[in-house]
Amino acid sequence: MSPRRTSLVLLLLSAALSFTMLGQARAESPKTEIQGAAILDHPCGKVAVKHMGLVHAGKLEEAAKLGTQEMQDGWKALPADDRKMMTEMMKATSKSGEQFSAEIKAGGLLVVEGKSATLTVKQDHKDANGTSSETLTQRYVLDGATCRISR
Repeated sequence: MSPRRTSLVLLLLSAALSFTMLGQARAESPKTEIQGAAILDHPCGKVAVKHMGLVHAGKLEEAAKLGTQEMQDGWKALPADDRKMMTEMMKATSKSGEQFSAEIKAGGLLVVEGKSATLTVKQDHKDANGTSSETLTQRYVLDGATCRISR
């Protein structure tokens, strides 16, 4: 075989291998959607409920440990007064773990794609004044079976 032909064959084999590996990477991390109660069985669903419960109890130091290292470092870097203010604000707007579990069951969608996941919990409220909706969105990073809250 001539050197030119050998180079062409190697180039074609390299391209074929690249496309094959790209296809495998996509096949290994398909987009998965999990709805309702099934979310609570997923590591991200478990960490979401645990985090909300800790925030509701005012235990933000413990809740921060459920985040990525970047999130933990950012929390630690805040001045004490800012952490106290954030704790009070987050506690006031949070829900108990049980209430959040019920909301996830009723209107939760967890989308997992590769090493990232996004939980969206939507609620519709109806009262004498009309209808409104509330949507909570939280992102996660997966490392094996461990799920960490991210930005």
